[in-house]
Amino acid sequence: MAEAVTVARPYAEAVYKLAVAKNKLSDWSNMLRDAADISQQEQIKGLIGNPVVSAKQLGELLLEIGKSRFNQEGRNFLLMLAENNRIGILPQISQLYEHLKSQHEGMLEATIISAFEMDSGQLKKLVASLERKFDRKIDAKVQVNPELVGGVIVEVGDEIFDASIRGKLQAMASALKS
Repeated sequence: MAEAVTVARPYAEAVYKLAVAKNKLSDWSNMLRDAADISQQEQIKGLIGNPVVSAKQLGELLLEIGKSRFNQEGRNFLLMLAENNRIGILPQISQLYEHLKSQHEGMLEATIISAFEMDSGQLKKLVASLERKFDRKIDAKVQVNPELVGGVIVEVGDEIFDASIRGKLQAMASALKS
């Protein structure tokens, strides 16, 4: 996985620079997301690296599936990725691009792991609190993990806030052992 991210980074940075220069951040975001989704379809995944399917054929197949979702620059980008046997890293390129775009827009990405589904009011309150703490807009993604027993874990950048019951129990167990 780390290798794919390392290979994907220069592509994501190049697309990001192009998108900023042409003021097309959202367009590229949509194109990369669509291309990543197409590349993850089971039929396409089976063709990636298949010696019977040429790079050009794979690239053209992606474009045919995507039809009008890609502008000319997006089409050229996908064909170039296909020629370089990089279609398999489209999800990482898209993810890295989104991170660069969020930074450009002054947003921080946060992952909120909750023991239970959060309603919109709870999520808004938590996001508002995080925005005050970090003095930036927060783009929150929520995951549910019942193993937490209760509470939440919030990951923002390299900071982790563990307000889960599981985390408190582990801290208590650690304190009792020492």
